[in-house]
Amino acid sequence: MRLGHGELRALLPHRYPMLLLDRVDSVEPGVSLEAVKAVTGCEPCYRGIAEGQGPDRYAYPASLLIESFGQGAAVLWLLSRGPGTTGLPMFTAARDCALLRPVYPGDVIRHRVRLEQVVHGAAFATGSSWVGTDQVAEFGSMMAVVRPADAVAERKR
Repeated sequence: MRLGHGELRALLPHRYPMLLLDRVDSVEPGVSLEAVKAVTGCEPCYRGIAEGQGPDRYAYPASLLIESFGQGAAVLWLLSRGPGTTGLPMFTAARDCALLRPVYPGDVIRHRVRLEQVVHGAAFATGSSWVGTDQVAEFGSMMAVVRPADAVAERKR
């Protein structure tokens, strides 16, 4: 199964600038997923960087790399749930995560996610992220819980 950006928008509640997946290349519901995020120099995280900064200043933020992987795990979980199951997955914790090398504009990140366990509205995923043949991150365990969509709806002002 392959999912394009429009299908991801229909599946995840995230929108620009926080939708951090471009496509899913393969998914085996309940087992694994491979998803892609292309980093560009036009990402909001690079806005406001003064001219003449060194290359290290353009490292993709670790928090966004983790969130992008987490969105891949959420897609895998959503596609693995049985019919009639509702609610939105919410990232709650991560442990044993290692960032192995920085990611820069022009890099294409490939997330490899495995769904390890689903228990009483909570899911556990593991995996890794790659740029080409270089592993850039390892995720020992990420956890999400499901909450009713109306419990996490946007507040009216």
